[in-house]
Amino acid sequence: MDLITNLSLGFGVAFTPINLMYAFVGCLLGTLIGVLPGIGPLATIAMLLPATYALPPVSALIMLAGIYYGAQYGGSTTAILVNLPGESSSVVTVIDGYQMARKGRAGPALAAAGMGSFFAGCVGTLVLAAFAVPLTEVAFKFGPAEYFSLMILGLIGAVVLASGSLLKAVGMILLGLLLGLVGTDVNSGVARFSFDIPELTDGIGFIVIGMGVFGYGEIISNLGKHESDRQVFTAEVKGLLPTAQDFKRMVPAILRGTALGSMLGILPGGGAVMAAFAAYTIEKKTKLQAGEVPFGKGNIRGVAAPEAANNAASQTSFIPLLTLGIPPNAVMALMVGAMTIHNIQPGPQVMTSNPELFWGLIASMWIGNAMLIILNLPLIGIWIRLLSVPYRWLFPAIVLFCAIGVYSTNNNTWDIWMVAVFGVVGYTFIKLGMEPAPLLLGFILGPMMEENLRRALLLSRGDWSVFVTRGLSASLLAVAALLLLIVFLPSIKKKREEAFVED
Repeated sequence: MDLITNLSLGFGVAFTPINLMYAFVGCLLGTLIGVLPGIGPLATIAMLLPATYALPPVSALIMLAGIYYGAQYGGSTTAILVNLPGESSSVVTVIDGYQMARKGRAGPALAAAGMGSFFAGCVGTLVLAAFAVPLTEVAFKFGPAEYFSLMILGLIGAVVLASGSLLKAVGMILLGLLLGLVGTDVNSGVARFSFDIPELTDGIGFIVIGMGVFGYGEIISNLGKHESDRQVFTAEVKGLLPTAQDFKRMVPAILRGTALGSMLGILPGGGAVMAAFAAYTIEKKTKLQAGEVPFGKGNIRGVAAPEAANNAASQTSFIPLLTLGIPPNAVMALMVGAMTIHNIQPGPQVMTSNPELFWGLIASMWIGNAMLIILNLPLIGIWIRLLSVPYRWLFPAIVLFCAIGVYSTNNNTWDIWMVAVFGVVGYTFIKLGMEPAPLLLGFILGPMMEENLRRALLLSRGDWSVFVTRGLSASLLAVAALLLLIVFLPSIKKKREEAFVED
């Protein structure tokens, strides 16, 4: 009954004209940047953070959330039509989606992606609404020791679920933690790692790192590719509806993808990319039916399952952010930044102190998913034309927008130079095959970890055993240690590597 009351409050907030407008703007922008290769939701949200200063907090978060799950939809369009994943979680959709398009079945592939995304998005939002209240009640039992242990678990989870080398993921986490130490020590007031540069005494701006590593880094990487590498889809898309046989095959795949994505979205470091890879791996292990096209040759299950998984994960990744104040992935770390801009402390108190924001955001996700299904299928022709815009016209506009956005936060030219430096750093990470998302998580969680570590030690009068004598804290540390132990087992390590590599 409480859930119905809370949701009615949320829909009352979400259905106001201003919030409906910002939900639409977020979904449209998300789809647009999902369609355009090389501009992911991370870069876009980082670019738009300064623009949310002037917006009401609820409208700002509704718009940013719309960009995130809208990008999951849009990314599938280019993956299927052009063999280019518009968004990182659509990398798996390329494998079978593009093969379907080449065989003249782009319509059913796009419809499968849209339907899978819509169903999974709705289920993910329902899971978020159902688990929010009980998880918030658990969160109120957390003290500084428990929060510190939870953040340790979060960072180890990010390492375990990061694609690529474990060693590189650990290195990125540590670099993020080190960058978080730059600035003035809260307790002593002494400047740390500022190298006598006045601008560094306040620390490195979150927007600076996000925009530089993800925005400029991607732009430099794209400019390094030859223009001929960019295929443009010009064929006409006919017959959107899948056949009865397609429906029979894709419905179980959508259900499996949704269930898997809902679980992996909650895990620290999980999110849409991991969910899409895992869903595709499961479908490949599932036996092919009689007359079914092999995977990699245009199997509709290879499109429906990953798209359902990445959308479910993008919805449920809001659970740890809104209930515990812990961002499970890099996009949620940006959402922490957006909440901080509006003086909202992410965590269990959001539900009690600001229920309109909490439930309004959840209700807006249902509205956003409905908007996306209406937006995506009729506008396929427009997205195809958009893909033919030369990148040489696109990237200067993005660079200019980034520079204006970062300058407007502090009215300081230092930040523009810092974004450029982090752009080069981000490009270096791409070249070295190092995933930058763990760096952002380390940067966000580092200062929070330090604060909770100091609080716990102050309350225990310097006794370190407080982390293992308190039941909840000890359990979280034990799970973190177990995760670390399991992932280094040779058989698990091999399977983990296989999950991120496709034939």
